[in-house]
Amino acid sequence: MNRINHIILQGKHHKPILVDLHDNHPDIRKPLVIFCHGYKGFKDWGAWNLMADAFTNAGFCFVKFNFSHNGGTISQPIDFPDLEAFGQNNYTKELDDLKTVIDWAFSDESMGKQWDKENLSLIGHSRGGGIVTIKAEEDDRVKKAISLAGVCDFGKRTATIGALDEWQQEGVKYVLNGRTKQLMPHYYQFYEDFIANEERLTIKRAVSGLKIPYLILHGNADTSVLIDEAYQLHQWYKESTLYVVDGANHVFGARHPWPHDTMPEHLLEASEQMIKFLGTSL
Repeated sequence: MNRINHIILQGKHHKPILVDLHDNHPDIRKPLVIFCHGYKGFKDWGAWNLMADAFTNAGFCFVKFNFSHNGGTISQPIDFPDLEAFGQNNYTKELDDLKTVIDWAFSDESMGKQWDKENLSLIGHSRGGGIVTIKAEEDDRVKKAISLAGVCDFGKRTATIGALDEWQQEGVKYVLNGRTKQLMPHYYQFYEDFIANEERLTIKRAVSGLKIPYLILHGNADTSVLIDEAYQLHQWYKESTLYVVDGANHVFGARHPWPHDTMPEHLLEASEQMIKFLGTSL
């Protein structure tokens, strides 16, 4: 397994983007998959490394990364030592970060030898599913996209962070991270950015405008993002493919840290379906 961890890209918003590259055959051009983590997530969460290995074993070049403002740092990319950065995050910054990673994949000389530039796919988990969907609609370099337990509406999530008047007055709202027990801030700029960019950030608009193969993969036991959201996405783009993993929760049976050297059953099923949808090259 050829894996290069913690490649540092300079993000547009004055924070670095940490990238991992997984590739079994760096001397062969192959399809590239870029994976986006979700809310309160990071590239090394749970069993994501095992999922990346499954894709590389199937003949893909696989990239995953930390959003610049996800709360991690270069020295501590796992968990959330930089809560100030987390509080300053927003959807626009995540879209900009994804563009930076795509631009790097297309422009880096060594990357250019490893993958076929006509075969880029995006996968996004949870909130990342919405980010991937919007980027896929607006960037014609993307040839296929996958929403993995993805959300269908950023607007309703933005509004539920807190009462707007109180949020605006105080400037910040806090969300408890059940695993780390941190109170994670959301500054009011998050709402302001959404309102200023609402048309672009409307997932329904993006899904309805897709012209590429699009897989919607969701567990029917997901209590964080209900499967109704997957049905909505499929309704808005009827040419999409919908696959339901029976009994799967929001993280397909994984947790952090993941102590095993094999994926949980539901994540394995999800990975197999994603690989089947994207096709293999080797």
